[in-house]
Amino acid sequence: MPDAVPLSDNTTTTGDLKRLVQEFVDERDWGKYHNAKDVALAINVEAGELLELFEWVREHEVPALLQDPDKRRRVGEELADIIILCLNLSSVAGFDVAETVSRKMEKNRAKYPAHLVRGNYRKYTELRAEARKEGRGQGE
Repeated sequence: MPDAVPLSDNTTTTGDLKRLVQEFVDERDWGKYHNAKDVALAINVEAGELLELFEWVREHEVPALLQDPDKRRRVGEELADIIILCLNLSSVAGFDVAETVSRKMEKNRAKYPAHLVRGNYRKYTELRAEARKEGRGQGE
């Protein structure tokens, strides 16, 4: 993928991003280090680095943090590291990202029916138990 072509969510496919990551890994001969376990561990490390940027920041301060150019850049870089590693893991482990996300969203729709969880932060099991007591079925 040429460097001169700007990428965007509207024009770049998941496959394009996976190829971009794989080219980077291949150019450095890092594939021998990228097994599923180590890439999964690296995702956790990068997630910790992202969390660190929000540590001790009050919720009402988050919008200002994300408007600060340097902090926004750092959040974006950590987010990118996580996405890159997730794409790498999907390649290493042989997952089709679109198919995997689609299947998981189907499970989430069944697990978190909108009529039970809409606008409510409580755990879905608690809401389902409450709905059973009140006689609200699954199809409402």
